[in-house]
Amino acid sequence: MRKAFKVSPMLLTLLIIAAGILFYFIRIPFLDLIELKTIDLRFMARGEKEPGPTVVLAVIDEKSIDQDGRWIWPRDKIADLVAKISDAGARVIALDMVFPEPDNSGNRPLVQNIYQKLGESGSVDEITEKYLEHLLESQDKDNLLAEAIRNSKAPVVLGYFFHERGMDIAHLDASQINLHESLIQNSRIRQIRYESEAALEASFFEVDTPEPSIPVISNAAGYSGFFNMRPDKDGVLRWIPAMLYFNGGLYANLSLQALSAYWQAPLSLEMADYGAVSLKIGDQVVPTGEKGEIMINYRGGARTFPHISASDILRGRISKDHLKDRIVLVGATAVAIYDLRVTPFANDFPGVETHANLIDTILTRDFIFFPAWVAYIDFLSMIMAGLFLGVFVSRVTVLTGGGAAIALLAGYIYLCVYLFARNGIVLNMVYPSTVMLMVYIIISAYRYLKEEGQKRFIKNAFSTYVSPAVVDQLIKSPEKLMLGGEKREITAFFSDLEGFTTISEKLSPESLVELLNEFLTEMADIIVAHSGTVDKFEGDAIIAMFGAPVAVDDHALLACRACIQMQKRLETLREKWLREIQLTIRMRIGLCSGPAVVGNMGSKTRFDYTMMGDTVNTAARLEGVNKVYGTYIMISESTFEYVKEQIVARELDAVNVVGKERPVKVYQLIGIRGEVSRENLGMIDLYQSGLTAYRNQKWDDAIGFFQKAQEIISGDAPCRVMIARCEEYRKTPPGDGWNGAYVLKSK
Repeated sequence: MRKAFKVSPMLLTLLIIAAGILFYFIRIPFLDLIELKTIDLRFMARGEKEPGPTVVLAVIDEKSIDQDGRWIWPRDKIADLVAKISDAGARVIALDMVFPEPDNSGNRPLVQNIYQKLGESGSVDEITEKYLEHLLESQDKDNLLAEAIRNSKAPVVLGYFFHERGMDIAHLDASQINLHESLIQNSRIRQIRYESEAALEASFFEVDTPEPSIPVISNAAGYSGFFNMRPDKDGVLRWIPAMLYFNGGLYANLSLQALSAYWQAPLSLEMADYGAVSLKIGDQVVPTGEKGEIMINYRGGARTFPHISASDILRGRISKDHLKDRIVLVGATAVAIYDLRVTPFANDFPGVETHANLIDTILTRDFIFFPAWVAYIDFLSMIMAGLFLGVFVSRVTVLTGGGAAIALLAGYIYLCVYLFARNGIVLNMVYPSTVMLMVYIIISAYRYLKEEGQKRFIKNAFSTYVSPAVVDQLIKSPEKLMLGGEKREITAFFSDLEGFTTISEKLSPESLVELLNEFLTEMADIIVAHSGTVDKFEGDAIIAMFGAPVAVDDHALLACRACIQMQKRLETLREKWLREIQLTIRMRIGLCSGPAVVGNMGSKTRFDYTMMGDTVNTAARLEGVNKVYGTYIMISESTFEYVKEQIVARELDAVNVVGKERPVKVYQLIGIRGEVSRENLGMIDLYQSGLTAYRNQKWDDAIGFFQKAQEIISGDAPCRVMIARCEEYRKTPPGDGWNGAYVLKSK
């Protein structure tokens, strides 16, 4: 008889390692995308770096727009800006902008028309003709910019861009394309050494026709460079192409050309059959990828480099020391006009500042490396870590194995982050980490399926999705996994944060998530500690129930105690958040006790243990009714009847809730009986007297009682609301048929 094939933990481990190495070679797009994200995380873990002193940005910012007019500025203003930067002693001026069309602003067309008409009539004298010629020359703003570039003491690098889609240049004829090509020849890399004939066929990023500045401006500059950028698939800009291939030539980008002008050194390139071997600016070697791409070692978020407003430069409001001997990048940063980029540090990063980061990376030689030997480290990490976990996890408990896997994974991640931050070396984080995780998960699952019974399986599988009480019931009664519910007496709980929209607008997404996680964790822990079950979180809102799935007789009291404890805990958190983020955060709660349907609701493949019914709807409405009275814990009459012997509550009013035909009495939960101060009890008595007078339409008496209650608790919101309502009814009485209830106009 043939022996059955037996699967062992070691065999599974070897298969996982082999799969990891195979996938490393063939590359999995999804894993490669995650790897890119880990590079962003490494930047964040490393933190910001102090940039060198050489690069500054002269920016057309909001201040410049306000003081010097909307963008696009006339060329004479740009000329003045170039002249001012040059006179301040800048070493290089790089313009992250292009001037593809003539500047027809001003009076030049009018003067030209007059000159032409007078010439045709033959009535113009020599003096008038010379004056008109001088006037025409002074109105030629393109020529003024060209003169400023020619006369600049610092070399000027003009920006241009390549069209990357053939349809964008369909309107251009051959002569126009040839002209455009001729205007960017000063950015072509001339010094290229090929190691072999096959190197001539090496692949680079290929583009269509360039879009340079008009000839009079292009010909005035000794340098130019493209400012095209190529974000990764996830939209994040991590690499900048050092060169692009067009019509048989390789052309350099703006950053490299600025450095070429700074060092007064040409660009040179060494090519192998697989692509670029090395790129040099003079003697300075710049590491690139095979297609000539350079990873930007970002120094930090936006404004890490000095931003100097162009209006301040034009008006002489800054010291020349800020520009002297600097590489000055000129570009737009004002909202809605600048080139928006996503980087590892920010989602709204000015494009001009990416050039600053690349230039500083090269100047400081603080490169990010992908050396060939890194692949061996990646393979070794997968093999050694995989084998260790495969042996260890198969011999210890799941918890101990998990601890070892986490420790090993954390150690490897730390190594990756450390090498990146310290030496700029990028180890692959995703493939070795995936092998570690898969070894632990698959070996644990293998042992789990082999050694654990059905109840253990159910518990482990469902613990992360539903409450422990529900899991216990599923273990005892697996048939409860079927859809359906049962009627049960419960107390429904709804809470919401006051002014959450305003809070979310004032915080960054990261800070908002951190705050919500802390808040929801603290509040949910209190609910669970009082035998409650959290139904779900909806943004900042919490929906919970007391009395299900495990039935408890005092569910209403437990809910009230939980609410009081939650508000006390929030008071402590509020003081902490006020110090840290300058925000005051309050929570409104609605409680209602009564019958509800509880159980598994949903589809046959996806369901939740939840609650439904009028009791639930009323609790949700009461949470919102807090807004009307300025209160933060509102309970229904049914809840009050359950707990009136143990807690102190103030009857606020009777309201006609949207969706309900009969008025509902609502109460403000004050505290536990015996823990409420004498002053508060006296205030409640006065309020009750005012409420009685109010319902009897004795407005003056009611106002008097509410005012006396306010004297005890200064600024009491319900008293203030009722006084205002009495004054309104005193002017316009509700009439004899009034039932004493207030009609709510919204949910």
